Amino acid sequence: MQLRSAKSPENAVHHPVFARYYARMSVAADTTAGVAAVRAELLSGLSGRVIEIGAGNGLNFAHYPSAVSEVTAIEPERTLRQLAVRSALDAGIPVDVMPGTAEALPVKDQAFDAAVVSLVLCTVRDVRQSLAEIRRVLRPGGELRFFEHVRAEGRAMAATQRVLDRTFWPLLAGGCHTSRDALTAIEAAGFVVETHRRVRIPESGVRLPTSDCVLGVGRRPPPESGRPPGAH
Repeated sequence: MQLRSAKSPENAVHHPVFARYYARMSVAADTTAGVAAVRAELLSGLSGRVIEIGAGNGLNFAHYPSAVSEVTAIEPERTLRQLAVRSALDAGIPVDVMPGTAEALPVKDQAFDAAVVSLVLCTVRDVRQSLAEIRRVLRPGGELRFFEHVRAEGRAMAATQRVLDRTFWPLLAGGCHTSRDALTAIEAAGFVVETHRRVRIPESGVRLPTSDCVLGVGRRPPPESGRPPGAH
């Protein structure tokens, strides 16, 4: 049974102008900037029960493999959630779209085999709490698939990211922070990062403050041998 949290009201996040822009821009990015291929790689090989946090308008849904038995898709923004419901109708697997925030996921402990975050950790209010919640709802040994913005390697672009993040960019882009160190945060939350690689969106052409990303797989470690879950 899925539990809805009182801490996550249906309209906890509402950015209607950004949501309409994102809905158009994300579809274009899939076809012209190579994002669709990244989505396919992100979700390849998944199976069992999956929770997707920050599902947006549901563009990942078409890329889930048939071995996935069901997806619980959490989206706090009302307009995007409505679009995600439409996308779920065309998905090849069962998808349940529901309101909620990353910091207070409205589901039970250890209920999922895998979790997916796709350009989400850059927008959440509390990265540490969000990752703690993801770890809570994953079974021991469960996977975390991530595709996230990352701090640029070049000094000039990294400086540009910091300026944008401290001024107008989060206000315009639904809370996005381009320079957050997602990989370090994932490791600090107790996940073992098994694979990761940097990707650039788009792969060629003008480099933007949002171009630098990381794609990878983390895992919630299983309990130590002979020690029951939760024991210290």
